[in-house]
Amino acid sequence: MALASALLGLAASAQAASLYSGPGPRPGPDLLYEGPFDSPQLATRRPWKARPILISGTTAYRSGEFLYQDYLYDDTGAQLSSDLNDPRTAGNLFSKPNGTYTYPTDKRYANNAADLVEVRVKPARRVTAFRVTLNTLVDPATTALTIAIGGRDGQAREFPFGANVRAPADLFLTVHPGPGRLVGELTRAASGRRPRGGAPKVALSMSRRQIDIRVSHRSWNPRRKTVRLAAGVGLWNADAGAYLLPQGSADATHPGGAGQTAKPAAFFNVAFRTDEPMPSPTEGMGAINDAAWWRDRAQGEALAKGDITPFHADVSFRKLARRRRDDSKVPRTGPMDRILASHFETAQGADFSQACLTQAATCPGQYRGRLQPYALYVPKKPRPAAGYGMTLLLHSLSAQYNQYLGTRNQSQYGERAAGSIVITPEARGPDENYENYGAADVFEVWADVARRYKLDPDWTVTSGYSMGGVGSLKLGSQFPDLFARMHPTVGFESENDVLASLRNVPVLMWNNNGDELVNDAEYNATAGKLDSLGYRYELDAFRPCAHPSCSPLFPNHLQLAINDQFAPGAEFLGEARVDRDPSHVTYVVDDERNHPELALNGDHAYWVSGLVRRDAGGPLGQFDALSRGFGRGDPAASATQPGSGSLTGGNLGTIEYTSRAKTWGDAPAAPRENVIDVKATNISRASIHVDRARVACDVTLNVTSDGPIDIALPGCNRTVHADASGPLPGLR
Repeated sequence: MALASALLGLAASAQAASLYSGPGPRPGPDLLYEGPFDSPQLATRRPWKARPILISGTTAYRSGEFLYQDYLYDDTGAQLSSDLNDPRTAGNLFSKPNGTYTYPTDKRYANNAADLVEVRVKPARRVTAFRVTLNTLVDPATTALTIAIGGRDGQAREFPFGANVRAPADLFLTVHPGPGRLVGELTRAASGRRPRGGAPKVALSMSRRQIDIRVSHRSWNPRRKTVRLAAGVGLWNADAGAYLLPQGSADATHPGGAGQTAKPAAFFNVAFRTDEPMPSPTEGMGAINDAAWWRDRAQGEALAKGDITPFHADVSFRKLARRRRDDSKVPRTGPMDRILASHFETAQGADFSQACLTQAATCPGQYRGRLQPYALYVPKKPRPAAGYGMTLLLHSLSAQYNQYLGTRNQSQYGERAAGSIVITPEARGPDENYENYGAADVFEVWADVARRYKLDPDWTVTSGYSMGGVGSLKLGSQFPDLFARMHPTVGFESENDVLASLRNVPVLMWNNNGDELVNDAEYNATAGKLDSLGYRYELDAFRPCAHPSCSPLFPNHLQLAINDQFAPGAEFLGEARVDRDPSHVTYVVDDERNHPELALNGDHAYWVSGLVRRDAGGPLGQFDALSRGFGRGDPAASATQPGSGSLTGGNLGTIEYTSRAKTWGDAPAAPRENVIDVKATNISRASIHVDRARVACDVTLNVTSDGPIDIALPGCNRTVHADASGPLPGLR
């Protein structure tokens, strides 16, 4: 544990260097600054010492151990016939799994009982040790696994215990439930007989969800050879003493998703899949019918054939004996999937019974476990001296974290300017709407990236498609001092009054005329609000899709995603830096979007903090403060400028658009005064940090308020109280 504590300390210091570290208040929620969570599932207990890879679909040699890192929530089995009662069908259109398997409805399976997280192998003096980590382990009587050992002759053998799967092997090592404990069995692949030397020893940790297996060298000794390994995880049928096979539809004790297949594969999840396809925006209906969102396409197709021969690792025990470190299979740049240990676990596994979109403020999301996946793009350019930029690219409704993996949308944002890291959190499901635990996942992912990569904390922007565009506007309005710019695509803001918080964040909106899901009235209302506020924005409204490659489901809504050309958006985001201390701050308090219990509280921006609404049942609170200590006034907003243009270079040819925009001129010089002008609506308390507002403790506050308000000046031992409504005289 001393090693784990030291690593956590290093991670925390790296995180601090990649996030804002100036005078308070800190931008964003407190959760962003939390240290890493030490998850038992990622723990290194003797004899295991190697740090986990945490990049899915990869292998490595570390500290005398061979590691394979699997994907999360990819336990979907073979691609056979969909279970008509699959609860995911309605809400996962663009995050549909490739495999069709569904779990038994009994809660002990938690929709995730055979989800592989990691496989490790380590030679010792008298034994070879294996360790398997599962994502969910509610009841050890539910799950079994088999590891195929050897088989370099290439002859496929049938896995034992009715798995209905084959792969090359000399031996099969199976762990399955027995009376009151887990049982290990080693059998010869050709004959089914047990080799001499005794049964493998099995140890289980429920807290770590890990299964340790020791195979005596009297039974099998790899010496310093290179050994082929393959593995799969499924469910167990205690009555039959065999793997539990799926049927047409799941019930309390049987999995579903096999249709009429007589001998379906038993495995839900297969290891050593290091070349799974990425999704593509141009696949059309293939993105739904042969999905790759969960990186499970090759797995689903192989299990449908009952042959997992392509999925194996050739493990060099010579390399392990010499304790050679080899991370050559671990990507350093480009697109990848990472694993996060969250501070929150509302339950093990997944719960698809509840839709979150209309009740996101109270919904815990579908994917409820401790470990959460996210997509990451690391630029191929050298890291800038000040650190990478950070681009938050949020996924759509009915989609998931791999929506942009391998797209130009991701890479054009990532390779822009000096290079920006791009992150797409899962946000706990396809419809969490970036509130509650969905919003928490965003900031936990951001913090995780800040610990692992050097970031320039001033170079941060946000974007997203559809619900992701909604999320950009939502989180940007809640925490505006985190972002330099935002580029929502086919999004809008349902509560346009919060947009007043975006005074210092320019916005480029891309929307589609005739959009089936985000209609013209919705996005025009958002743009109209920004325009009426006199803020910097541009709305580009693209013509309806007429290209034959457009989606038959939502041709207008999806055209920019299928077109996959975001170079102008990347240029707009550019290298813009956050304005940490603007002279004019406007902030809107919307308590319904705040979750203090998750350290997600939006009550501050820039040099204003501690905002409290006077009437919780009244209108949104708004606090507007203009400091004259900067010696400049507000820049003049231009007239609304109409325009037009075309987007070229994408998959759909040239797409025309009309636009309207508002810009600012230069801020005019003004006398530097020790004065702040305040306008407050439904705010009872506030704090102004005078140093960042460029004024002194004896500042004069010109307050206009609709009711009583206390304004504290932290560090000045002074609070200004105003009782009257309407314009108030300067208060000292």
